[in-house]
Amino acid sequence: MTVAGAVTALPVAPSLLGESPLWHPDEAALYWCDIPGRALHRWVPAGAKHTTWALETEPGCIAPLPGGELLLAMRDGLWRFSPASGQRRRLAPPPYDPREERFNDGKADPQGRLWVGTIYEPRTPANAALYRWSGGRLQRMAGDVTVSNGLGFSPDGRTMYWSDTTSHRIYALDFDGSDGSLSRQRVFAEFPLKAPGHDLAGYGGRPDGAAVDTEGAYWVAMYEGQRLLRLSPAGELLQEVPLPVRCPTMPCFGGPDLRTLFITTACHQRPPEELAAQPLAGCVLTLPAAVPGLPVNFAKA
Repeated sequence: MTVAGAVTALPVAPSLLGESPLWHPDEAALYWCDIPGRALHRWVPAGAKHTTWALETEPGCIAPLPGGELLLAMRDGLWRFSPASGQRRRLAPPPYDPREERFNDGKADPQGRLWVGTIYEPRTPANAALYRWSGGRLQRMAGDVTVSNGLGFSPDGRTMYWSDTTSHRIYALDFDGSDGSLSRQRVFAEFPLKAPGHDLAGYGGRPDGAAVDTEGAYWVAMYEGQRLLRLSPAGELLQEVPLPVRCPTMPCFGGPDLRTLFITTACHQRPPEELAAQPLAGCVLTLPAAVPGLPVNFAKA
């Protein structure tokens, strides 16, 4: 088991709600979003260079494009963004009412289609959905959730993972890379709900963002659970990594050998006493991984 003492943090000011970290192999750089902070961040370890771009609305997730640009899913739609110029060009308007819904977690599949879910901010009813960007259009592929999260793909590209954070449930679905279709949705893992009025010390958290390693294990950040879990392809718990912050949001693998875990975290709207006890809340945490992760999939615009 990896211990919390192995965890360090990037020397960058905390994000309010860090999300969607990705290691860009062409730039040897880490990107991530700050959703309520309306910002995109990049950290280049060589030279310890940090760059921030202010954005017009909340970014939910990012995916790299060949040639250096990014796909950026934001409250006001899907955009093509240039880190070199700081300019963005909209590819699609939001397929929802942006007054009560926004894009959230997303990733490209091995064939370059972007899969991006939404968060329905009123939480009830379960109006959030999962969309696929392919061939210049957004198509609704699944629904009946309130906080779409946890997207990932198995090493063979035949299984997609997807979670609903609110229900504390992670799903596995059969994925056909040839046509981008989904089938046989089933429960991969689920966790006890938070009991009303109970102290967080006895709560294991709910599944947020995730990443997959080369052995097919699924790494999931447990929001409010102060831990990172490694689950087998069968959904069995293989490893628990305690963290020094209450609210981890998403892991990714990076570094030249993909053996470094980068974990975004949150400090937004957390209790003052919690933040006083956890000064790394909102920071990007790092720790070594014994098993390398899968490289990021590049999207196609």
